[in-house]
Amino acid sequence: MEPTQTLDFKKRSMIFDRRNYSDEILIDLYRSILLPRLIEEKMLLLLRKGRISKWFSGIGQEAISVGVTKALQPDEYVLPMHRNLGVFTSRNMPLDKLFKQLQGKFNGYSKGRERSFHFGNNDHHIVGMISHLGPQLGIADGIGLADLLKNEKKVTVAFSGDGGTSEGDFHESLNVAAVWSLPVIFIIENNGYGLSTPLNEQYKCENLTDKAIGYGMEALQIDGNNILTVYDTIKTYAESIRLAPRPVMIECITFRMRGHEEASGTKYVPKELFEEWGKKDPVENFESYLTEELILTDDMKNEIRKEFREKIDKALDETFAEPEVVPVTEIELQDVYAPYVQTVTEPKTNKVSPKRFVDAISDGLRQSMQKYGELVIMGQDVAEYGGVFKVTENFCKEFGKERVRNTPLCESAIVGAALGLSVRKMKSVVEMQFADFVTCGFNQIVNNLAKIHYRWGQNADVVVRMPCGAGVGAGPFHSQSNEAWFFHVPGLKIFYPSNPYDAKGLITAAIEDPNPVMYFEHKALYRSITEDVPDDYYTIESGRSRIVAEGDDATVVTYGMGVHWAKKAIEELGDAKVELIDLRTLLPWDKDAVTSSVKKTGKLLVLHEDTITGGIGAEISAYVTEHCFEYLDAPVIRCGSLDTPVPFAVTLEENFFRKDAFKEKLGRLIEY
Repeated sequence: MEPTQTLDFKKRSMIFDRRNYSDEILIDLYRSILLPRLIEEKMLLLLRKGRISKWFSGIGQEAISVGVTKALQPDEYVLPMHRNLGVFTSRNMPLDKLFKQLQGKFNGYSKGRERSFHFGNNDHHIVGMISHLGPQLGIADGIGLADLLKNEKKVTVAFSGDGGTSEGDFHESLNVAAVWSLPVIFIIENNGYGLSTPLNEQYKCENLTDKAIGYGMEALQIDGNNILTVYDTIKTYAESIRLAPRPVMIECITFRMRGHEEASGTKYVPKELFEEWGKKDPVENFESYLTEELILTDDMKNEIRKEFREKIDKALDETFAEPEVVPVTEIELQDVYAPYVQTVTEPKTNKVSPKRFVDAISDGLRQSMQKYGELVIMGQDVAEYGGVFKVTENFCKEFGKERVRNTPLCESAIVGAALGLSVRKMKSVVEMQFADFVTCGFNQIVNNLAKIHYRWGQNADVVVRMPCGAGVGAGPFHSQSNEAWFFHVPGLKIFYPSNPYDAKGLITAAIEDPNPVMYFEHKALYRSITEDVPDDYYTIESGRSRIVAEGDDATVVTYGMGVHWAKKAIEELGDAKVELIDLRTLLPWDKDAVTSSVKKTGKLLVLHEDTITGGIGAEISAYVTEHCFEYLDAPVIRCGSLDTPVPFAVTLEENFFRKDAFKEKLGRLIEY
């Protein structure tokens, strides 16, 4: 369908076409659009009285939220924004619980941890936004993908404002949805302003629907203030999409009658716009239409308003009666991660075979795909090509392209889609072609995957594979060990094996874990080391380090390539008895093992390939200094790479590593 031409809705009279919809449906739509309006009016009154602190008003835009939500089946997901109160009320959320959420009470939907509409609830099939606006569109892709893979004829709807259409996530998500023919409706609420920035400073195209052309996507523009138009459009397209899955963009023309939020005001808006759009009020116009058609009487109007006001007042009384949240630190910490007690799986037989590092990871992935029938692998070139490092070679033949999916170069949208699969209780593995490229999906990882369970109890059952590390002459953008970027983020887990046995056991453990795991695999180890690895499926305990070598002269704590550097240096030092600890998992890291070793040796050196400043070694050093100071016989020493980007030339790269400096520091520590 071609996009429509510009429609100046503010100058057109509102024409309601009931089609074949019954009086009961029309009254239901009226009740549904009136409730959020009455709630808003009450909230604005409370705001002026100082009883609430902040409010994002959707007055004048209710027809979109309500019309869209009422047109869907109750179990179809909606991903709204912060001006979509009507989505939540139309899904029949209990008003007392909803108000407690809006006021930051413990018995809301996020235990007081999230603001206003930044939450979701699977019982009501809603996934709320984060402040970054665009990432929820990728999640909608993942929910739509789950519907396709499960062969469920469903539609997912994701909201965006006109300003959000400039964000990278918007374009990535639309592209992925189009390429994969996902059953997603993208709603653009074009209300004229991105906070205070008018349309002519936001985009150059004539209509936002024009943006769909580049993605080969159907698009149309409708009057967003006409609830019957919105309802009928969504209902019609949803029925079509369920039978013929594909994405559609619908631009709803409307106007924001209040400020971005109440404190920002509306001085930047010409007064005549308020006058013009005030005549197109979605609630008043629909009410007048129903009255003129003798569907709604004055008595009915008064009765409905009285009913709603009593419900609102009762729910508010219950909300204000609830005390402020009392912090319980233990609960705060335990809710960062989804509940999970790992059960370590041992190999069923003693059968082993030589496996390179890369083969071990591949073997663990393959057996996990066999174990979990809904596990999906996504990444650039991971299907027929097998990935740039051939980790998923031949997977496509065994598991099919539905489960081993080549992706466009849309890292953010793909990580978002992985989270969408989690919402539908599916597991996924996302391969970053190189760990360096994770920056393009950084927001989704640190703000969505990591925080979503703490925010409203939704787990992120996602593993992000990170081929990392230098030593292969790949230069600044294909060589980084960037694990420290994620070490600071509560809610993530970080696995970083150093050998084939651990590589297989940790990738399977990561996939079993319902929490987001950043799985680092050093490229230089892929084909350079081989050892006997069990052929059967098995897992390794996360958070537990491995004692590579025992000793009492000093402790070296490291991981990944650092283990191999340390082993070589210790051998070259001769008679020194150094205890070498391979952390294996960095978040959480094995504090008990490190503490126990330091108490025995009295000396500690922390080594990592990553640059020295702000590296993981700094945290381990600080922890040991604070908790083991009385056992130390020497200062804690850190050793990492130069504080420069990773250089390309072999000689420069070797100098970057500082391996000689590590050996020299270790010798001095032993002699201290």
